[in-house]
Amino acid sequence: MTKESMDEVPAGIRYEAVSKFFAEHVPGGDVPLRFALISGGRSNLTYRVEGGGKVWVLRRPPLGHVLPTAHDMAREYRVLRAMQRAGFPAPPPIALCEDPAVNDYPFYVMEYREGVIIADRVPEGYAETEERRRAIGRALIETLVQLHAIDYEAVGLGDFGRPEGYLERQVRRWSEQWARSETRPLPAIDELIRRLRASIPVSPKPTIVHGDYRLGNMMLDREDPGRVVAVLDWEMATLGDPLTDLGYTLVYWGEADDPQAYFTARIASAATALPGFHTRRELIDLYARLSGRDVSAIEWYEVFAQYKLAVIVEGIHARYLKGETVGEGFEGMGQRAELLVEEALAKADRAADPRLRGEI
Repeated sequence: MTKESMDEVPAGIRYEAVSKFFAEHVPGGDVPLRFALISGGRSNLTYRVEGGGKVWVLRRPPLGHVLPTAHDMAREYRVLRAMQRAGFPAPPPIALCEDPAVNDYPFYVMEYREGVIIADRVPEGYAETEERRRAIGRALIETLVQLHAIDYEAVGLGDFGRPEGYLERQVRRWSEQWARSETRPLPAIDELIRRLRASIPVSPKPTIVHGDYRLGNMMLDREDPGRVVAVLDWEMATLGDPLTDLGYTLVYWGEADDPQAYFTARIASAATALPGFHTRRELIDLYARLSGRDVSAIEWYEVFAQYKLAVIVEGIHARYLKGETVGEGFEGMGQRAELLVEEALAKADRAADPRLRGEI
């Protein structure tokens, strides 16, 4: 490999060792490779890999500051295999490397998929009519209902998680993650955790849970916005309460009359504020109708989702302060975490459940 090409290898890739792995384990991978970091990732690192006229995707944990249970490549690879068996739209995995001697951390390779991902805005010329934007929201919920209908035992995920006590463990787990990542005192999050613990709802029957389900992790067909090409980023998938996925989806779904702070704290929310997109209430009602599940406690799940996102963002902020992030766009993460906590408490204050309001 020439010095010029070595200089082009992005951080997080040991070129010679990873190329050897491709040659031995990836069909068609015994060719000179080019790696490029795919922008948009804020947690696990995702790379586009090209060689010999082929394209693959490589996923690995972030540089440094890896929290316990987070960024587990083997789990992500396993759930993608299960999705392939279920016929669910997700990128088919190709090879898993669990030997840290190859690239410092485990990683896996999956097939590359072409499509449109709606990040902070709808791409120019895409889904320009209200009817097409409406189709996006429907596809988002229909695909989530499809995921939650998969028989996890039948696809080999019967031991993938512990559904009993899932919500209690989730509240505790994210409080522990906050303690590990905290970069400055934020007393409001302690009150938020207290209220969430005091008002945990009764969960429906467990399902596969994506853990990061949102429009920004969905690849849509270039010609048909109502067709999902692939659901991405499965690093937090487990077995648990399906309504946590719905709550998390809603956190990222902005509306035209949301305050500016709502958009500042999130990525992708402003895109769905355009005419034609469903409102959050409409998404909730559509999910309830298609899934048959009781969504009367959805306020708890929305508050929990904002809390969880605040912890994730704080973790990214901590890595940024240590110089362990790759790419751009990390400067405002600390402010985002604070805004998310403030918003979560404000939403809890308006909740129907007095326990979530902090009155009991």
